[in-house]
Amino acid sequence: MSMTSEEMISACLEHTMFSWSATGKVAPLPIARSEGVYMYTPEGQRILDFNSQLMSVNIGHSHPKLVAAIKQAAEGLHYVYPGAATEPRARLGKRLAELCPGDINSFFFTLGGAEANENAIKAARLYTGRAKILSSYRSYHGATNACMQLTGDPRRLHNEPGGPGYVHVMPPWPYEYSFGADEAQITENHLRYLEEVITYEGPDQIAAMFVETVVGTNGILPPPAGWLQGLRTLLDKYGILLVCDEVMCGWGRTGKLFAVEHYDVVPDILTMAKGLTSSAVPLGAMGVRAKIADHFRDNVFWGGLTYNAHAFACNVALAAIDILIDEGMVENAATLEHVMRSEIERLTAKHPSVRGGRCIGLFGIIDVQRNAAGDSIAPYNGTHPAMQQLAGFFRDQGLFTLMHWGSFMCNPPLCITKAQLLEGFEIIDRGLDTTDAVFEA
Repeated sequence: MSMTSEEMISACLEHTMFSWSATGKVAPLPIARSEGVYMYTPEGQRILDFNSQLMSVNIGHSHPKLVAAIKQAAEGLHYVYPGAATEPRARLGKRLAELCPGDINSFFFTLGGAEANENAIKAARLYTGRAKILSSYRSYHGATNACMQLTGDPRRLHNEPGGPGYVHVMPPWPYEYSFGADEAQITENHLRYLEEVITYEGPDQIAAMFVETVVGTNGILPPPAGWLQGLRTLLDKYGILLVCDEVMCGWGRTGKLFAVEHYDVVPDILTMAKGLTSSAVPLGAMGVRAKIADHFRDNVFWGGLTYNAHAFACNVALAAIDILIDEGMVENAATLEHVMRSEIERLTAKHPSVRGGRCIGLFGIIDVQRNAAGDSIAPYNGTHPAMQQLAGFFRDQGLFTLMHWGSFMCNPPLCITKAQLLEGFEIIDRGLDTTDAVFEA
């Protein structure tokens, strides 16, 4: 007999631990099944998934073609040791080489994004012979020990001290900033600052700079105009590798298959996960350009995982990729970007507590302010009772998304229709009365 919501929650709290949480303070959402853009509790409440879980269920829940592919994969090869050659590994490697930008043509398969970034650190250091890694304060790169040191947001603080060699820099967008000003000037100033940091740290000591092509949980921040191209030129000047983390923003999320395609930049290393299998099974990958792949044909890559190139997972990824592309979901994200932006602008005009928001493809966020001066309703790394009430309203009304301090996410599955997208924003519209009530005029 299936569990009730109460039974499910009770057993989970008693016998399991939850991410980034004190177990005694969480109120987990009970989910029995999911389909398309909706999830369902054991008692049948329908919940619109407005965040693709962790920005990862890109093709939607329980897609029938993916379910069929998983069943077929289950009847084939499940697992062999990572030193073996398998057809799923061969096919996925070839497929990714066809789809990834430029000459990114060789891949190391992992179980998730953090492992992909962890191995990218190793690859960059081994290839360059240098130790230091640059990354931004406004970033998240994973929860393994090394990736926590890459990460700039406050989750890093509780995982310190870590290993040496990680240098954090300010992001191009200031934390408190009105978007839409002179992006060319912002880009010029930031690249000048970054070159100074490189000079101080020693250009011959720096292996790579890691960036989220579009910053994810720390603000949904596309780079300012010209910045990624300028960064590519700057790093090339000093022989520093560019690593683009597309664990969250890749696989159609931004209206392009990979976010770097918006900026005509080819990174030296591209990391991915989440949408690679639409989170049906765990899989990540580190993709490298030909020059790096050639290096490791003659030199040992000192990295290994029991589940590297897991045959079952590779088969599922092949199916998820085909569904994403064949059903036009990348194009759907690009088309519905205009609807999402229009809704964000409508809510900004209607609700005094909405400071504004941003989106690229179906990668969006809305910022909430506490006063007419535009101050965030919640402090950095903090919250506000009204944001907690807003989260409770969304939950009661059947909308799932994530709160991040003074903002909330708008990242639905890429299969969502215009009507379903508007359904989500209608709930958001009603919920914002909660934050309007505490707005200081």
